Amino acid sequence: MPGNANVRFANVALLSVASVLPSRVTTSDDIEGRLAPSLSRLKLRSGLLRRIAGVVERRNWGPDESADAATIKAGESALEQAGVHPSQVGLLINTSVTRAHLEPSVAVGLHHGLGLPSSAINFDIANACLGFINGMSLAATMIESGQIRYAMVVAGEDADEIQVNTIDRLLRNDVDREGFMSEFASLTLGSGSAAVLLGRADEHPEGHRILGGVTRAATEFHKLCVGSVDGMFTDAKALLKGGLDLVVSAWKEAGGEWSWKSMNRYITHQVSSIHTDAIVKAVSLDRLRVPTTFPRFGNIGPASVPITLVEEQANLRRGDRVLLMGVGSGLNTAMMELAW
Repeated sequence: MPGNANVRFANVALLSVASVLPSRVTTSDDIEGRLAPSLSRLKLRSGLLRRIAGVVERRNWGPDESADAATIKAGESALEQAGVHPSQVGLLINTSVTRAHLEPSVAVGLHHGLGLPSSAINFDIANACLGFINGMSLAATMIESGQIRYAMVVAGEDADEIQVNTIDRLLRNDVDREGFMSEFASLTLGSGSAAVLLGRADEHPEGHRILGGVTRAATEFHKLCVGSVDGMFTDAKALLKGGLDLVVSAWKEAGGEWSWKSMNRYITHQVSSIHTDAIVKAVSLDRLRVPTTFPRFGNIGPASVPITLVEEQANLRRGDRVLLMGVGSGLNTAMMELAW
């Protein structure tokens, strides 16, 4: 029988959230300038990325920057904000899509760079763009069970290689219009790093309570978006429809246990203007309560939710209700409520 997986937390709080963004800005005009021969050959109008996706620019790491180094900096900032020493952290979960190699895990290098103790469990969780919310949920479960006091969840993304490979391939004369559009999503990707620190709410009354949430799967759509550093190939129309159906199903099912119609903010995974507008319409959200970062940063994969939360946190007040929402290739969706 279809349905949601529900989880509630009684004593877990978000203590801090931090991000580090690359210094190099790559505009959509720049990318389309490099693709000009193909756009002309395929009779595609310029301004495609702005018009269809609403992405004006994105960030890429500079010569002396890297996703891993930035993720360590984000983690250090999260620790400093929360007043927690690295020796107190009992769990590190890396949720990035980006990885330089298959093994060891990305988490081991971050664990070392952050100076975490040998007692700190560390591993990767990979679930496309949904990984960060999944990581927060697992970390909250371990805190609630008493296994650990503090947990850090991180993600660091580097879109350079996939974009270079995609642009090179799209410049080939054998790429037709359909093939070009199947790789369009790769051109919207951006780079960035983020970290959150979670702890016990009774030890940190100043923290932001994590109340719980839901997840739901529609894995019959697992072939609609398939990617690697070589390229990301997407059936955009089918993916949008499948994702919307999944979100609406999860939202309706959650209505029996959760009251999410009147949240103060909806922090959604940042994909494009089309995806954001479609979700707003599908579940009748107040558009003014859905901040967006994709016009400036593009789609930063699992890091997009915490980075958007960082950008919006100055506008949040004590007691505000915040819903983190995401859909990941596969398809999976998750919604997590915070009491700010």
